[in-house]
Amino acid sequence: MAELIVIGYDDPEVAGQAFATVQDLQRDYVVHLNGLAVVSVDSDGGTHVDTSSRIVGVSAASGALWGTIFGILFLLPGVGLLTGAALGGLVGKLSKSGVDERFRRQVEDLLKPGSAAVVIMASKITDDKFTVAMRPHGGTVLKTSLSDEDEKELTDQLAGTG
Repeated sequence: MAELIVIGYDDPEVAGQAFATVQDLQRDYVVHLNGLAVVSVDSDGGTHVDTSSRIVGVSAASGALWGTIFGILFLLPGVGLLTGAALGGLVGKLSKSGVDERFRRQVEDLLKPGSAAVVIMASKITDDKFTVAMRPHGGTVLKTSLSDEDEKELTDQLAGTG
């Protein structure tokens, strides 16, 4: 099961500190990351993305799935208006697996000008240790899950085998 966690912060500096904490948690095997990024919104409403190049053990399939989910959440506003059978099918599958319009709206509501969010996709997470380590940063937490079956189906579809 893959967990998609978005933690929103009013202060981008705090988001950067939380980002570093998640990287430390990966090194300590508290979380196994498939993707990690900080998304910040400047005062003009422009979105900026900082990703980690130090995520180890991410397969190409997991990376593609992370990229697609990330793109749908942050880079493709109005994704419901997009056409194309492949993308439409993928968006439909994501909606059924927890990354639906409601979740996307909640994420969008977190990201106001001057704010930031840490976005985590993890295939394994030790919840109690993760929570204790992240608590000092505060933030608003949104979380959804992809079942192993949904994740495999989405990965297969991205690879063109589904």
